[in-house]
Amino acid sequence: MSKKTTLLQQFRSFYFQNNPQDIERAIEYFAVFGGMSWSIDMSKNLEELIESKVLKNYTYIHGDITKITQSDKISHSLLSAVAVGDGRVHSALKRARISRAEGERAIETLESKNIIKAEYSLESPPNSEDKIDEKLNFNTPFMRFWFAFVSPYFKTIKDGDFKEAKESFANRKSEFYELMFLKLSHELIKKSFKDDPIVEIGSYWDRNTQIDILAKTKSGKIVAGTCKYSNQKAKKSELSKLHEQCHQAELTPDISVIVSKSGFSNELKALKGEDVKLFALKNFKTLVEELSKKDFIECEGKKY
Repeated sequence: MSKKTTLLQQFRSFYFQNNPQDIERAIEYFAVFGGMSWSIDMSKNLEELIESKVLKNYTYIHGDITKITQSDKISHSLLSAVAVGDGRVHSALKRARISRAEGERAIETLESKNIIKAEYSLESPPNSEDKIDEKLNFNTPFMRFWFAFVSPYFKTIKDGDFKEAKESFANRKSEFYELMFLKLSHELIKKSFKDDPIVEIGSYWDRNTQIDILAKTKSGKIVAGTCKYSNQKAKKSELSKLHEQCHQAELTPDISVIVSKSGFSNELKALKGEDVKLFALKNFKTLVEELSKKDFIECEGKKY
């Protein structure tokens, strides 16, 4: 496992080490192998790499991970629930079928071991009576992948049967990549507002709505945005939906942002300006500019 580092540092290290040919491939492979400092053959199919580097090495990787988690069943159940859900504490506890008291103890332990960290909604909900749970995020992308697609199927994997794990990943991989796209979008937004720097960024959520990107600039402007990880171009309706989400949250953004994997419709492009900013996949290249040896994070454990 890598030492305590930011997601952007992990991504830059991954990119420097493995030299991916395109940014979409980089994001998807990073969502699986990020934070481990393993050398990855980027010309190979991702599913093939998962089998050869992870599933076939299950016993060894499992042994290393359980040294950190101490094979605690409650922790493992919670981590799997966070990995496949929306990260909110209440829904994770419900999915894992563990009590609030057990869950809070496990969360405290896992945070102290640098496996997860809590994220809070950037603004309070309009209704002050609403108690909004924090979300739990993995500090290392690979650990999220492990507890989403490997740990739940340990019985068959350790017997050399990978079918169940591979089918689960195949069915949910697009949904799985979305969170990484969102988190790297936050880094992209931070890097892109140079004239009026971002001083705070995150997401907003309450019981009624969710906003992917919510940020404040040095001058006090509010930036709200949405991420679209889809093979379809983002349309004008995405902007309308974002404005509705902001209205429900009683927020009035000064700048609206759309980040789209597959580009934008002509109608949406026509709205681009000072108060509407559009970011495509190619813009993520700014996150890996001027890479050098100093960006590489050495692997602290086995390289497999």
